[in-house]
Amino acid sequence: MKINAENLSFRELNEKIRSSKSRKIEIENMLGQRYTGSGCVGKDIHISGIPGNALGAYLTESDITVYGNAQDAVGDAMNDGTITIHGNVGDAAGYGMRDGKILVKGSAGYRAGIHMKEYMEKKPLMVIGGKTGDFLAEYQAGGKIIVLGIGYEKQCPVGDFCATGMHGGVMYIRSEHEPDHPAQVLCEDATKDDIKAIKADVELFAKKFDYDANELLDAHFFKLTPNTNSPYRRLYVNN
Repeated sequence: MKINAENLSFRELNEKIRSSKSRKIEIENMLGQRYTGSGCVGKDIHISGIPGNALGAYLTESDITVYGNAQDAVGDAMNDGTITIHGNVGDAAGYGMRDGKILVKGSAGYRAGIHMKEYMEKKPLMVIGGKTGDFLAEYQAGGKIIVLGIGYEKQCPVGDFCATGMHGGVMYIRSEHEPDHPAQVLCEDATKDDIKAIKADVELFAKKFDYDANELLDAHFFKLTPNTNSPYRRLYVNN
């Protein structure tokens, strides 16, 4: 099914998506419509244009591909599925995401991965190809974030206050430059076993966006995890 979004409000567009009996939906001429694909179940949505805030919020058993940029709160509290962005994303990508994958070819704004969480087998993944703004992984409670820093090899690809409040999950940053992070978070050189742990994730990213996975992996990575003595954990988690 094809939808021309040029003259549609966000409500009209979302109603067309939800009411469609087709799994695959192609949307053309998007320009800022909000909540696209929010709460969708069992859809494969392809978007040409720029979707507005909260793309794929509460997404379930669905995939969304954007052939361009996206705005804030991509994948807000998404349940599963995959969101693939062939450009950049705005602030708070993956806010509170519970499971699924967000793959961004370009860069992300502030607070990517904020409140990302996991439960049992549900472990969300976010891979960002370029750089990020400040407060990456703020209050991260679970899941995995990988920042590849493609095109930013001469600088740290993440902004200030990285992992502030982080009390779960793990983050990998491809860089020779150690990120700014609080004392309550451990920042270590990634080991060979760590690289093996992210190999499949980087290969997925590389396949989506036509990169050489081996070349990306053959570089230095930092691994960030909560300090086992972290007061952040004592603040947020009952022992």
